[in-house]
Amino acid sequence: MNMSQITVEQIETFVVILLRVSSIVATMPILGHRAVSVRVKGGLSLMIAFLLFPFIELHISSPDILSLTSRIAGEIIIGITIGLAGRLIFAGVQLAGQLAGFQMGFAIVNVFDPISSAQVSIIAQFQYLLAMLIFLAVDGHHLFLYAIAESYSIVPVFGFHFSGGLTQSIVELSSDIFVVAVKIGAPVIAMLLMISIGFGLIARTVPQINILIVGFPIKIAVGLICIGLSLPVFTKMVSSIFLNFGDTLTLLLRLM
Repeated sequence: MNMSQITVEQIETFVVILLRVSSIVATMPILGHRAVSVRVKGGLSLMIAFLLFPFIELHISSPDILSLTSRIAGEIIIGITIGLAGRLIFAGVQLAGQLAGFQMGFAIVNVFDPISSAQVSIIAQFQYLLAMLIFLAVDGHHLFLYAIAESYSIVPVFGFHFSGGLTQSIVELSSDIFVVAVKIGAPVIAMLLMISIGFGLIARTVPQINILIVGFPIKIAVGLICIGLSLPVFTKMVSSIFLNFGDTLTLLLRLM
């Protein structure tokens, strides 16, 4: 390509495309994590923007700086919304691990998560890493790459409109964190709840037994066994959520 043939309009179009693409890449699961190098994110964003550039046209009709700034902000909001929608699923998986770990007595057995830079339960971290592997196994990352290209056919450049339906959909996705957590952690939580009820009955009928000493290793052993036995259910449920996530992304784009 002859550099002298590049016009100002083409540079403006490429920059606007790069804003939406880079915001999606920076917030999407796995690739958007802090552990991924900024060079990798930047290089991937530039490559995707370069591939999309020949198929997208941009016409800036208004020279108003304020209007142009709000439209650019809309492009960034589109990318952030798409990326964070995927992260909400992983937040639900992590919450399920937190609940299961708390029931097992692992409330203070935390590890440092380099991705979120926070202390998380060891069970939550295990399920989170397993969910990441499932996400890659079912080609969940392809959904986001497809959403980048599909977003320009549904929401044209500078075509973002904030609506009440979009706000309601984001709130519903946020509430799904707790729904996903309860569904995933239900087998382990229910079993440990039964164990706790049984220990309560034993403590009332045979007070000579030190339930505090006996209960901890039993709950840990039962919890780990339940987590191992429920892994097929966990895999099937998380896979189903990721496979149906494409419809959620399409709905979000149409509400924009």
